[in-house]
Amino acid sequence: MKTVLLHCCCAPCSLSCIGPLRAEGMEPAAFWYNPNIHPWKEYQARRDCLLEYAPTIGMEVRVREDYGLRDFVRHVAGDIDQRCAYCYEHRIEGTAKYAAEHGFPAFTSTLLASLYQDHEGIVRAAERYAAQYGVEFLYRDFRPNFREGNRQARELGFYMQKYCGCVFSEQDRYQKQIDRDRAAFGEAP
Repeated sequence: MKTVLLHCCCAPCSLSCIGPLRAEGMEPAAFWYNPNIHPWKEYQARRDCLLEYAPTIGMEVRVREDYGLRDFVRHVAGDIDQRCAYCYEHRIEGTAKYAAEHGFPAFTSTLLASLYQDHEGIVRAAERYAAQYGVEFLYRDFRPNFREGNRQARELGFYMQKYCGCVFSEQDRYQKQIDRDRAAFGEAP
């Protein structure tokens, strides 16, 4: 059985990937590396949900603990609208490097399950860092499993996040309410 390092952004998205990988005879080892997730309580809730779930299905978890608020903001502050590219690149590079340094023959990511992420951008980053670090990028389009994975996560009582992860995506989540509040107080958006 081939072991693959599975970068996990959260436990709900992992459900879209674990079953299909195991059905192919691969054993995922979850890898938590998400210095983009803020604030701390959000980071902690997502990490801890994954850590609580993994033992129930016999899945190994590796944690690279890095609550990287200042570093993340420093890298994206100049162009907040393009922050996602940095976010994908940074996490995928960290995953490829970890795989190479710890003897994993291949890696993939739960980011490939999301209907809301730049799928092609994630794939490009993964291919580049796979070549740079000499490990295989195991490409799978996990998006067809996304809705079913979320359904299962709700059934299992998982923590279900409401935004991508960074403080800027949290603002995006609330932007309509922010605009309504501005209008209510006589301010232009």
